[in-house]
Amino acid sequence: MHTRRDFLRASLAAAPLTALMSSEVRAAVEKVGPLKIAKIETLVLRDPPERDKPESDFISMPPTGKLTDRPGLSQRIERAETVRQGGYRQTLLVKITTDQGIVGWGESHAVMTPRVVKAVLTDMFTPILLGEDARNPEVLWEKMYSTQRLRGYGTGYFTRAAAGVDIALWDILGKASGLSVSRLLGGQFRDRIPTYNGVGGRTIPELRENAQKLIDLGYTVMKMGLSKGGTYTSDFNRVVAVSEVIGDKGQVLIDSLGAYKLHEATTLGREIDALGNVGWWEDVLMPEDVDGYARLADAIDTPVCAGEQYSNQFQFRDLFLKRAVDIINPDLARVGITVAKRIASMADIHNVLLSPHCSMGSAPYRASSIHICACSANAAILEGGESYKRSFGNALLSNPLGYHGGWVEVPQGPGLGFEFDETELSKLVVG
Repeated sequence: MHTRRDFLRASLAAAPLTALMSSEVRAAVEKVGPLKIAKIETLVLRDPPERDKPESDFISMPPTGKLTDRPGLSQRIERAETVRQGGYRQTLLVKITTDQGIVGWGESHAVMTPRVVKAVLTDMFTPILLGEDARNPEVLWEKMYSTQRLRGYGTGYFTRAAAGVDIALWDILGKASGLSVSRLLGGQFRDRIPTYNGVGGRTIPELRENAQKLIDLGYTVMKMGLSKGGTYTSDFNRVVAVSEVIGDKGQVLIDSLGAYKLHEATTLGREIDALGNVGWWEDVLMPEDVDGYARLADAIDTPVCAGEQYSNQFQFRDLFLKRAVDIINPDLARVGITVAKRIASMADIHNVLLSPHCSMGSAPYRASSIHICACSANAAILEGGESYKRSFGNALLSNPLGYHGGWVEVPQGPGLGFEFDETELSKLVVG
């Protein structure tokens, strides 16, 4: 006699390859048959590939005891300035090949220490993934996350390594089924995504000029720093200058990289409110201060944005439960496609907008971010509108991603929708 539990168990045995798929998409994937993971490779990209100074000089931070160079009680030990990489760009590509010869590309955000992420991939994830069915990215994400979950690892290098694998698996799934990643994830709401770009300048006239240049290129949204610790980025008048250039044509976004305490942010936030065209204030407080973010979001009118500092869905859950943010900017090369889609859905439930963080990286990073925007109803805009011009950009591709001034096309090819030019790519591979 079969019980209800027996029926459920049998149903689960034939469950969808991923819970995110429609029945039609699932059928297309199942038709391909199993895709066993045969090989996992990692490639460190660096520009320039050769370092012109010793390894010991490559990583830098402000000296211990450096002050913030601000007046009154704001003059304190600098704790919001991050480590820098000495003028080099780095990232880590993940290349997965199946037994049928299908290749998927992923990417792990690893600007400072790609070899650390590489070690996690090589020593921990590769042994448990070889031979597994690449059609199961959600299942395999759970497998990777479970390796160290009960040992206290759920962020940082660990999840960045998992993100690289996850992106590559979705690329494989798309190539095998002939569908784009956004189609696999439920379909496209639109075929082009708005983009914004950073604006800078050492003087206010230079800043104004650069802001106007972006407007002339087609950008209605641009981002700038405020009080990041540098001597010429801490002046609120700089924000005012860009706000005036943009006027009613668009919005300026502000990024502070944890530079403020709650009482300072609340006071300054009222001045920002008065400008009238600030789209969001990003990373205002230290990432651990979730309660502070909730109080700030309640105290000012300008939308509060955070997310690039976080690495898993549970951290974002806590932001949403506290009503701590109005907009989130998760980083696909830190969380992966599977988790990014979960985060986007949670955000939508809480009426929070989505704008993926997309800074220093190459095509898997950018393309996965574009696809998440395409399939998420709450996606507002994507970072890095001019990033395709950099060394890790379209110059490495045989079919470039379709960036334009202020927007980017959603790739329509299978998987992530791009192909590397392996000759050009090899020029930046090191180690």
